[in-house]
Amino acid sequence: MLFLTACATGSNSNSNYSSNDLMFAAMMVPHHEQAIAMSDLALKNSSNSEVIAMATAIKNAQAPEIEQMNSWGDLDMGSHGGHGMSGMLSDDELKDLESATGGEFDQLFLAGMIKHHEGAIEMAEMVIDSQNTEVSTLANSIIKAQKAEIGKMKELLKR
Repeated sequence: MLFLTACATGSNSNSNYSSNDLMFAAMMVPHHEQAIAMSDLALKNSSNSEVIAMATAIKNAQAPEIEQMNSWGDLDMGSHGGHGMSGMLSDDELKDLESATGGEFDQLFLAGMIKHHEGAIEMAEMVIDSQNTEVSTLANSIIKAQKAEIGKMKELLKR
């Protein structure tokens, strides 16, 4: 975690947040944005009511979390923009998801979102002990919710 401490901004607007907290948010915002984009594809391309319900739940949970993290102050997202973060789908994986239909789409969506959620959990675990209770509460909430969703998605993949 040494690399995280090098990203402090020194801005008064985010003085309640450590450099680790802000790096977490700067990584998690584009990560959540990709999950929402994947969910939008599911709402458009899936006819499976359980996949549609999962995509809706993901959007409903993650959009407010993005707003919350953006409220923490200036987040330096320029250095990575979401690339190379654990669980992020590659451009090729996203293209495959966009072009898939029916059961193939559902399988790709569920497998991709499980991978995506596992990456988010890994990132959230980095700040569960944050001195800022808002950050630690959000991180713990992300971990709990996404572990539960992974369980549901693994069950859907078995069908």
